[in-house]
Amino acid sequence: MANIAAQRIRREFKEVIKSEEVAKCAIKVELLNDSYTELKGEITGPPDTAYEGGTFVLEIKVPETYPFNPPKVRFITKIWHPNISSVTGAICLDILKDQWAAAMTLRTVLLSLQALLSAAEPDDPQDAVVAKQFKENIEMFQMTARHWTNVYAGGPHVNKECDDKIKRLVDMGVEEHQARVALSSYNWDIERATEQLFS
Repeated sequence: MANIAAQRIRREFKEVIKSEEVAKCAIKVELLNDSYTELKGEITGPPDTAYEGGTFVLEIKVPETYPFNPPKVRFITKIWHPNISSVTGAICLDILKDQWAAAMTLRTVLLSLQALLSAAEPDDPQDAVVAKQFKENIEMFQMTARHWTNVYAGGPHVNKECDDKIKRLVDMGVEEHQARVALSSYNWDIERATEQLFS
C-alpha cells in the first residue's frame, strides 16, 4: 500500500480510538490486516430512530490513492434504509462519492453514516423499494426498519406480527431472509409476498 495512505490511516485509526466524541456516539473501528487496507467499522443506531439499540458492522476498504479518493464502505449488517442497499449493503452518500475531500477522515465517514441513519434521503435512494415505502407509508417503513434492526443488529424492538408472518412463509419452505425481504417489500401483505415468492 502507498505510504501516504498507510500513514494517514494509521493516524486516523488512533484518532478514532482516542476520540471522546466517537466513544460517546458508540463508534468503533478495528484493523483486519497489518497493512491498514481493510478495517471493520461499527456504529450504533442513533437514539429516537428505528435503528436505536442496533449495532451495525461496516466493511471499510482503503484504496492506495487514499486520502485523495474515499474509502469503499458498505454495511455488512443487513439494514432497511432508503440510502443503503438491503441486498448488498452498498451506500449512497455523497461524501463516499463525488463530494469526498482529502481533508475528510475515517471519523468523518463513521459520523456521517451514523447521521444518515437519522436523516434518510429518499430522493437519492440506493434501494428504490425502501425509498418508495419511506415516502408513501412512513409508519410501515419505521416498523420494518425496527424489525430489521431487531433481527440483524440486536435492536430491542420485537414485532410479533412480523415474526408470525415470516414463520408462516418459512413453514411453506421459504428461506427466512427471503421471506423477510418479500414481506418488507410488500408492506407485510402476506398474500402479495406469497404471490411474489411462488410466481
